[in-house]
Amino acid sequence: MMVSKMKQFIKRALQKLNKMTGEQIRGVLVSTVAEIDRLETVLDSLAYGILVCDTEHALIMANKYARRFLPLGPDEQEPIWRMVRDESVAEFFEAALRNGDRALEQEFDVETKGKQRLLSISILPLVRDRQVSGSLIHLEDITERRGREARLRRMESLASLTTLAAGVAHEIKNPLGSLSIHIQLIQKAIAAESGRRAGNRSAEGERGACFALINKYIGVVNEEIDRLNGIVVDFLFAVRPMNMEFRTGNVNTLITEFVAFVRFELAEAKIACALDLAPDLPDIDFDERHLKQALLNLVKNAIAAMPGGGKLTVTTEADGDEIHIHIRDTGVGIPEEHLSKIFEPYFTTKENGSGLGLTLVFKIIREHQGEIAVKSKVSPAGPGSCFTITLPVPQKEQRLIPYGGAKKARAQQKAETKPEWPEGEGDRALHHTHC
Repeated sequence: MMVSKMKQFIKRALQKLNKMTGEQIRGVLVSTVAEIDRLETVLDSLAYGILVCDTEHALIMANKYARRFLPLGPDEQEPIWRMVRDESVAEFFEAALRNGDRALEQEFDVETKGKQRLLSISILPLVRDRQVSGSLIHLEDITERRGREARLRRMESLASLTTLAAGVAHEIKNPLGSLSIHIQLIQKAIAAESGRRAGNRSAEGERGACFALINKYIGVVNEEIDRLNGIVVDFLFAVRPMNMEFRTGNVNTLITEFVAFVRFELAEAKIACALDLAPDLPDIDFDERHLKQALLNLVKNAIAAMPGGGKLTVTTEADGDEIHIHIRDTGVGIPEEHLSKIFEPYFTTKENGSGLGLTLVFKIIREHQGEIAVKSKVSPAGPGSCFTITLPVPQKEQRLIPYGGAKKARAQQKAETKPEWPEGEGDRALHHTHC
């Protein structure tokens, strides 16, 4: 409505331009500039990106959101696909704009300020007076939305698993216990019979071979019973509420102790391990036993991904009111179509995997009010996968914001939680150790 009124005002002014004084013309220009500023402010305040191109596909306008999430080159006289630095987005722009196609909600992984973001991009014709006068590009950062959807799916899977557990767990575990007991009784009976008939030398060799063969088969049965029992135990652990015993401490200490615990297993698998621990890491609340279990599951996955050896790097960093633990390997990587499923119960690509290892990791991290994410590229020689655990830093101080001082308080809080580093230093200094 405001735009329409301003448009009518300018049209009337243009009709009377010859009769207007210099002061009146100046007033019209001032009003026009003020309205343009208002429209630019509205566009820059939108929670999504808007880019407008002319009929030659050159960029006419882009709001702040679009420039923040889609880095553009300096020359705005070129077609927009030559300005975009991301190759996949540039190819999409060129194909859609050259063909005059409508494209709705195409998703792209784009690196912004060193972080991967998932963008949804749509291209629509810009119509004026029933004529196409250019193109309108709409983009939105949907990283958090997709993350919430994935977390919801995983929580729904866990909920259905919990419902199933009550009826199934005892039905499986009780027969396994009975089988194990009777196998042991059979082995004792065979041993006793073998000893009783040992005096009959004529049949001793034949019976000995028979008993040895029976023992071998029973050993295989025992191994399978143990394996099934392990699956049931993992299943119960995945669905039962966890009894967390939180304490405040430094995660760097826990990681150092954990790596010392697994160093022999890593060495046997020909995997070098490096620690890159932030010296300024704040203390957090965590359950030591369960957090070590989560790390162990991730390391076992990394070992399986590097059958010929490789390198495992564990990094910690502080980021405002959160800390991040990165576990990187140089393994074969995870196919893109599997990335959204790896935390779901019973999803596995291993022959003998239960599909519950990463489900347990997800549950443990969620019990810590944290998040876990993964990045991976499939390649025989790496770069492998990186699992990132994000855990909250407890806020022990309650800050009171005085009346009228909210803006000042926010600025002060930002200064307290985001330390400034000297120019030219780049990343913060890290404490490097190797295991």
